[in-house]
Amino acid sequence: MRKYTNSVGVFVPELLMPNDNVDLTKWAVVACDQYTSQPEYWEETDHIAGNAPSALRLMLPEMYLEKPDEADRIKAINNCMDEYVRDGVLVNRGQGFVLIRRSVAGNVRHGLIMALDLECYDYRKGSDTLIRATEGTIVERIPPRLRIRENAPLEMPHIIVLIDDPNRTVIEPLMAKSDELKKLYDFELMQDGGHIEGWFVDSEKTIEDTIKAVEKLADPADFAAKYGDKPVMVFAMGDGNHSFATAKASWERIKATLKPEEIENHPARYALVEIENVHDEGIIFEPIHRVLFNCDTDKVLSYLLEKLACDNDGCEMRSYDTLEKCEMAMAEHAKDGAHLLPFCIEGKYGFFEVHNPTAQLEVGTLQNALDATLKELSGITIDYIHGADVVYDLGMKPGNMGFLLPPMHKSALFRTVVFDGALPRKTFSMGEANEKRYYLECKCIK
Repeated sequence: MRKYTNSVGVFVPELLMPNDNVDLTKWAVVACDQYTSQPEYWEETDHIAGNAPSALRLMLPEMYLEKPDEADRIKAINNCMDEYVRDGVLVNRGQGFVLIRRSVAGNVRHGLIMALDLECYDYRKGSDTLIRATEGTIVERIPPRLRIRENAPLEMPHIIVLIDDPNRTVIEPLMAKSDELKKLYDFELMQDGGHIEGWFVDSEKTIEDTIKAVEKLADPADFAAKYGDKPVMVFAMGDGNHSFATAKASWERIKATLKPEEIENHPARYALVEIENVHDEGIIFEPIHRVLFNCDTDKVLSYLLEKLACDNDGCEMRSYDTLEKCEMAMAEHAKDGAHLLPFCIEGKYGFFEVHNPTAQLEVGTLQNALDATLKELSGITIDYIHGADVVYDLGMKPGNMGFLLPPMHKSALFRTVVFDGALPRKTFSMGEANEKRYYLECKCIK
C-alpha cells in the first residue's frame, strides 16, 4: 500500500465494501448513536434488514449499551465481522478515498471518506492539535464503547469531521469531475435516509492534489490571517465525537504494546471518517434538545428555577396550557442579553427567562443547571434528542420533561473552537437523526 506522506494527518485507506450482490438498501444503517430512546426504530431496521447482509450486524445501537446482553451482542458482532470477510461479503476495493453526495430532507451535501491519524488528535480540554473536539468529551462514555472496539477486526465510520474551506478547494473540485470517477454506489437509504451516491478516488495524482489542498488549509500564514496567532486547527469534529475519542483511547492502549517500528503503520492508528466542508450549503446545524425521564416534574421545575436564578442574575418561570400561548409569550419576552429556555411536561408548556446569563450560549446555561439537577435529584435520567417533535412526544409523557434549544450558526464553529476551546456538551447536530451518516465502508483495524 502506497504511503502518501503529508503534514496534516491524512491517511489513504484500503477500503472494504459489500460485494456487488449485496442489497445496499438493507446493508446501510444509520449511526449507532441515533434513536436511543426509540426502540421501535431499531426494531423496524432489524425487520428491513432481515437475513440479508447488513451493517446492522456489525454495530451495536447505543440504546443497548450496558444492558445485560451487551457482551453477547458484542461477541456476535465480532464473529459477524470475521464471517463477512471470510465469506466475501466484504471485498477489498483498494486504496483510495470515497467522494459522497447525500440528498436528504431537501438538502444536498458532499463529503470525502478518508482516514485521519489519531496521533494528530487529543480530546482533552485545552488541546491545540490539528484535529480537535468541538464539545467536551465525557470520558465516562468511552469505556463501554471501548468494549465494542476491543476485539473488533473492522471499523465503520459514522464520524463526520469538518474543514473550514471557504474557497472550496478540497471536496468541490472532485465533485466537479465526478463523471471521470468510478461509481461505487447509488441508492436509496432505508428509514427516510434519503439518497446517497459514492465515487472511488484512486488516481495517485488526484489523491496527491487533494492532500495538497488539505495541507494548504494548514498554511500558518493563511491560518493567522483568519484567526491570528493561534495554533493551527485543520479538522473539527462534526458528528461522532465520542466515537473518535474511543478510537483514540483504543489506539493509545494498542500503541503501548508495540515496538517503535510497528507504530507508524499499525491500522488502528488511523480512523475512518467522512470530511465535509462547513461552508457546504447542504450542512445545516440543528440544535440538540434534552429530555429528562423518571421525574417529579414539580420538584425539578422548582430546583431548576432556583439553580438558574442563583447561577445567573435571576430567573423567572412562566407556563401555559397550549404551545401557541407559550410561543407568543416567548416572542414578547425575547430581548438582548436574556436566555429563554422552553420546556414541556404533561399538560403544560413553559419557559425559563434567565437574566444576564453567565454562559455565552443557551445550551451552556441549561446544561449547567441540568447537570446539577441530575446530581442533586436521584433517579432521573437524560437523553439528547434530535427533532422538536420527538421532544414534545417524549416530554409530554407522565414523569418526563422536555427542553428545546435554538440552533447555533455554523459560521461560528471554527472561530469559537480556535479561541474558546470546546463548546458545551451536545451544542449542535448536523441535521436530524435521519440525516446522520449511514454505515457503508469498512476498514481493517487489526
